[in-house]
Amino acid sequence: MKTPKISVLMPAYNADQYIVEAIESILNQTFTDFEFIIIDDCSTDKTWEIIKEYAKKDKRIIAIKNEKNLKLSATLNKGIDICKADYIARMDADDWSYPDRFKKQYEVISKDPKIGILGGTMEVCDEKLEVKNIRKYHKDDKEIRRHIFKYSPFCHATTMYRKNIVQDIGKYNINLYDAEDYDLYFRIGQISEFKNIDDTLYRMRYNENSVSNTRARRQEFLTIYIRLKSIVEYNYKMPIADKIYTLTQLFSMLIIPSKYKAKLFNFIRSKI
Repeated sequence: MKTPKISVLMPAYNADQYIVEAIESILNQTFTDFEFIIIDDCSTDKTWEIIKEYAKKDKRIIAIKNEKNLKLSATLNKGIDICKADYIARMDADDWSYPDRFKKQYEVISKDPKIGILGGTMEVCDEKLEVKNIRKYHKDDKEIRRHIFKYSPFCHATTMYRKNIVQDIGKYNINLYDAEDYDLYFRIGQISEFKNIDDTLYRMRYNENSVSNTRARRQEFLTIYIRLKSIVEYNYKMPIADKIYTLTQLFSMLIIPSKYKAKLFNFIRSKI
């Protein structure tokens, strides 16, 4: 079989309530030259059974089940090594991609070798995938770097990145789970450019079991740690305004309950 142009990488864990919609949104892409790697991380519900049924129907699906629960970072690293294509598209098992997502992303990233990672606009939705708000990201490399210390420059699950670059930088850091994507971006930015397209590519389902809710304090602490790590280890320069912003965020962890932080973050993010 010929090498596909895109490898779609989707980890799954206890996602039987939503995974059908996620899989269908990938199989219905207008861009069809891809392999679809789905890795079940030892789910205890019917996720694996659903994955196997779809793998029987579509030969593009490569169904894999971890022998033990590896968590997200290690599962992604395992998947990256399995991917055959030069470009890897991320997908989450409880979300939904627009049908023209891969077509639009491939047209951009394949024509510009300077781009190492590419994202786009996404919609934040409730559990029924009804849109609550739209989250846009800065588009060009210069603007993305200007704001990288304030918040993550991409929606992780919308990203498409070059496999060779991610392998060269050592893939995801498994010790930074819950914020492994943010660290990955800084390291990708050492050797290539960032880009987001303005098109809406994705619907992200926001629910009570998300990391942002269940492990918000850990995720916030790691975010600050990664910013400092980027200065010490990755040779990034943090502007004075961003140092003040980060220090303020650190103090806010001590006085503002986690359940209010998401609303506060979304408000601040819309202003900067």
